[in-house]
Amino acid sequence: MRRTALSLTALLLLAGCSTFQRDWTRASNDPAPASIEGRWDGSWKSDLSGHADRLRCIVTSQSGHAFIARFHAKYGKIFSFGYTVPLTAEQHGNGYDFSGEANLGWYAGGRYTYHGSATATNFVSTYRCKSDHGSFQMRRPAVP
Repeated sequence: MRRTALSLTALLLLAGCSTFQRDWTRASNDPAPASIEGRWDGSWKSDLSGHADRLRCIVTSQSGHAFIARFHAKYGKIFSFGYTVPLTAEQHGNGYDFSGEANLGWYAGGRYTYHGSATATNFVSTYRCKSDHGSFQMRRPAVP
């Protein structure tokens, strides 16, 4: 029973990763918009532990000031984790200020809050939960 549960969990995680990768590849054909929409690539860093690794994100517009950010984070160079955060963004000149929150489950730290800003080329955010806090630094990826 335990082996079956672990196998199903691994299958779901791999399916989520392949869906993100498929969408990431598909979005590479789209020109980078002037808003925060599109692909982002960079890193996350925990201010508490010092851990850091790769972070990718696909941002899509929902309506008005609402966006969905789909993150795909690496941890320890071999583990990966995907999650979605609804963001509310306000345009200010050539950039956007945004915030959002998502519950990533007890195993990942619970409720996270995000605050940041983005231009057409740079995405910077802080994150915070009860057991960690840190930052994201991302840029538009090079077109293949």
